[in-house]
Amino acid sequence: MARDSGRLSFTEKAGYGLGDAAANFVFMTMILFQLSFYTDTMGITAAAAGTMLLLGRLWDAFFDPMMGVLADRTHTRWGKFRPWILWTALPWGVVMVLAYTKPGFSGTPLLVYAAVTNILLMTLYSANNTPYSALSGVMTGDGNERTRLSSYRFVAAMIAQLVVGGFTLPLVARLGGGDNARGWQLTMTLWAAVCVVCFVITFFSTRERIRPVAEQTSSARTDFANLLGNRPWIAMFVLTLSHFVFVAMRGGTMFYYFQYYLDTNRLYAFLRGVGLPEASGGGWLLRGLGLVLNPDRSNVASVGFSLFNITSQLVTVVGVVCSVWLAARYGKKAVALAGFGATTVFLAAFILMPRESIVGTYLLEWVRALCYAPTIPLIWAMFADVADFGEWKTGRRTTGVIFATILFALKVGLSLGGAIAGWLLSGYGYRANAAQTPQALQGIRMLASVYPALFLVIVVVCLFFYPITRRLNQQIQDDLEERRAPPPAPTPVAAPEPVW
Repeated sequence: MARDSGRLSFTEKAGYGLGDAAANFVFMTMILFQLSFYTDTMGITAAAAGTMLLLGRLWDAFFDPMMGVLADRTHTRWGKFRPWILWTALPWGVVMVLAYTKPGFSGTPLLVYAAVTNILLMTLYSANNTPYSALSGVMTGDGNERTRLSSYRFVAAMIAQLVVGGFTLPLVARLGGGDNARGWQLTMTLWAAVCVVCFVITFFSTRERIRPVAEQTSSARTDFANLLGNRPWIAMFVLTLSHFVFVAMRGGTMFYYFQYYLDTNRLYAFLRGVGLPEASGGGWLLRGLGLVLNPDRSNVASVGFSLFNITSQLVTVVGVVCSVWLAARYGKKAVALAGFGATTVFLAAFILMPRESIVGTYLLEWVRALCYAPTIPLIWAMFADVADFGEWKTGRRTTGVIFATILFALKVGLSLGGAIAGWLLSGYGYRANAAQTPQALQGIRMLASVYPALFLVIVVVCLFFYPITRRLNQQIQDDLEERRAPPPAPTPVAAPEPVW
């Protein structure tokens, strides 16, 4: 391996972060709105939508390891991983719009269209995000700098999530002018343009510094076989799968929680109390983004949910920024363990919230977000540590394969979480755009609290078995730095003195 000085410039870290900001325009739309878009805008049943999401995301998950092998074996003058970010940028933008465009037909052709565009979008997501994630493992070999890099990445991601969660529904309403399908198409066109620009900036602002030694052989079978002896990888694989079941299940049902469970009159009074205007009032920014209440209160749930997401993401940004200091002081594993443990408790507590407790709902979410926030960059920094551990044990660096298999677990988790949410909503008797039965409301409450909290319990257990402590991580870094150092130049031998 080539030796790496470790330090990255602000421009490079910020440029790298923009790549994940772009990815989150798809990721968070998928988590927060895709299920409700399919059921309430496209007109697909909840059970069919859940099954379709499962199949599409499972394909995407199985594509990730293939993408990791391909990225590890890509050789260009720009490196292994950066070129994929550029190559996929424009196709990403086009398919992103198509996936949220309602065609002029229904029935089976509509299902096929939704499934195909979803699969295409997820395939491009993998072709872009797998190399992008692996890029962090080869930009620097310094563990603390990787944590800083992850923090930049996830501050940018949190800002993107704030924009997506807070402004998507208001923009859909404003741009659509009463036509949700048109509103979705135009909003996603705007988001797609932002994505393409961000990916281009990421490509031009980053560099790959850590490269495999020339004599490293390329055997995909060996790469995957080595994972089974990598204990940190096993722990992180199961952790990631369970983590993203929680993310998809909870994220995909919170809009239903606002739309059907919370008391509309109390929510309206709360929104007016915090200063959101009604009708034509408010400043140009609020009016332009649609964060204005209709006099007939028809958009109370969407405005309330937007404010919920905006404030939650602002709190999350604070926690992400604090993660660098916390990890340096206590170690990544300890901070992640404490953060996930507390998140589990506060998430499950949502089942105790009465529908009239609007202030309590927001306060509980802010506490949950603050506990959860430091875990977000740390687990991605830990994935790079897993790649280091594999190189330390076997002498082979397979950054692309390790990140790809972790992303495989992520996608399977998203698949299962989204599908389980759809199936459970159907099982509890949910009906789109209709008053819900007490049983359906109970299902929505459970999906926003207890069910996802159960998967976070698995995450906590995995962290107990994750073996890379702060001390071991430092030892690995020191050993790898010594191995990567170029051999010392030979000492010149003085010529023998001539004999006269």
